[in-house]
Amino acid sequence: MTGQQAELNTADLYDEYGEQLQSVSTQFQSFGGRTRFHGPVRTLKCHEDNLLLKQTIATPGNGAVLVVDGGGSLRCELLGGNMAAQALENGWAGVIVNGAIRDRAELADLPFGVKALGSNPRKGTKTGAGETDLVVAFGGAVFRPGATVYCDDDGILVQR
Repeated sequence: MTGQQAELNTADLYDEYGEQLQSVSTQFQSFGGRTRFHGPVRTLKCHEDNLLLKQTIATPGNGAVLVVDGGGSLRCELLGGNMAAQALENGWAGVIVNGAIRDRAELADLPFGVKALGSNPRKGTKTGAGETDLVVAFGGAVFRPGATVYCDDDGILVQR
């Protein structure tokens, strides 16, 4: 399951690899300027607090996709335009947010992958609460650090 960013297609990947992949049933929206992206999973769990997310994307991403379990909250954002630009600069392939983002127009202009449930202009808190590099689950799928995740307009697939 390798290939260029632009060549990967989740429907074709599922047709070829079937049950080796989990399909995320939650209907995430694409917000970034790159709708097709993939990479090894890094995880973060936080609820309405994005300080740990900000600290994580400030480190080298090495082509990874940061999977953020925000508990599905849409009460405030976890990722905005400035943070996404920093993640892009630091080599992250994209971010999947089980929660809300903001700065939709800025995100759409970045050549960066962003999937999220929705948007909210309200800022998240910054206490640093949360955990990194743990197994998280949402949308009927389990995201293990190091597994590969694939995203495009059809949805999200992750290796079992």
